[in-house]
Amino acid sequence: MTRMSLFNSPLLLGFDHVERVLDRVAKSANDGYPPYNIEQTSENALRITLAVAGFEEDDLTVTVEENQLVIRGRRQEDDSDRIFLHRGIATRQFQRAFVLAEGIEVDDARLDNGLLHIDLSRPAAETLVKTIRIRSAKAASKPMLRTEPEEEVGNG
Repeated sequence: MTRMSLFNSPLLLGFDHVERVLDRVAKSANDGYPPYNIEQTSENALRITLAVAGFEEDDLTVTVEENQLVIRGRRQEDDSDRIFLHRGIATRQFQRAFVLAEGIEVDDARLDNGLLHIDLSRPAAETLVKTIRIRSAKAASKPMLRTEPEEEVGNG
């Protein structure tokens, strides 16, 4: 059965990538795992912190894909010989995506006591100053005459 979508309209040709992005965001938004915080650490810097207890550095990947910060976790199961009477610490695989505004850069990622800290920054915008010369209306109405040296016609 073909899935109907808003983006199947012939007026929206070429927008299938938008549908994929929206599907990814919707899937990650429905699941609250792992929990996270977003904090502003300075005027031009943010930090995203995810609670990833039980995951090692090798179990986690942080990538930037199409203006999205994507964090994936997949733990290698080595609990085959363990018998749990209660298992309340989640160690299932996950994917969490954050849409990045234009110009945001991922600076660092570090794992500390079960918390994954990802530092983001927005470089300060360069302020370009351009001075525009103001001419009077009289000067603007007069045609500007350019005199160029005459080219010498060579005898050849």
